[in-house]
Amino acid sequence: MARYQAGIRTEARIIDATRELLGEAGLEGTTLKAICERAGVRAGSFYNLFESNDDAVLRVVKDAIRAVDPHPAHDAPDSLHELVEAYISFVMGQPDVARVYLKIAISGATNGSLGSRVERHHHRRVARFSAAIARERPELSPADAEATAEIVLATLSGLAFMWMLDPNFDFAGRARMAATSSTTVV
Repeated sequence: MARYQAGIRTEARIIDATRELLGEAGLEGTTLKAICERAGVRAGSFYNLFESNDDAVLRVVKDAIRAVDPHPAHDAPDSLHELVEAYISFVMGQPDVARVYLKIAISGATNGSLGSRVERHHHRRVARFSAAIARERPELSPADAEATAEIVLATLSGLAFMWMLDPNFDFAGRARMAATSSTTVV
């Protein structure tokens, strides 16, 4: 039991160190060496818990997204409003992690497994948005609901980029407006 508890504490220190480094040094500065030094663990202990520093980074991102997920257990249908509010909460509540997520998404095509994992997450998010849109607009074909979901997500990401460039930009207001506008266009 003590070994199990020690592993849990080590994992928590690694995740905390990764989160801190992402905020301070960005993705480039969140190296295996930096994570291990910050967490006070050896590389062997790190590799007992994670395959790579990419895994630790993705865990931090997943935890941040899960923290604002309206239905993390997927035990109820999502509304578009809930999903947009969750996106806003993620970006504004965890800007350092959101910045890293968006950066991975942009560079993901050339970033091996990290990029492909973010792409899989994007497809799952599109499916959730699409299902919510289809429930709210049953007259839409499945293809139109999916296209609308892609438009909403692309718009939200673009607005998030703008907010990260200009913190005075009204990201939340524009995100809500864009989601409403996007679902009435198709």
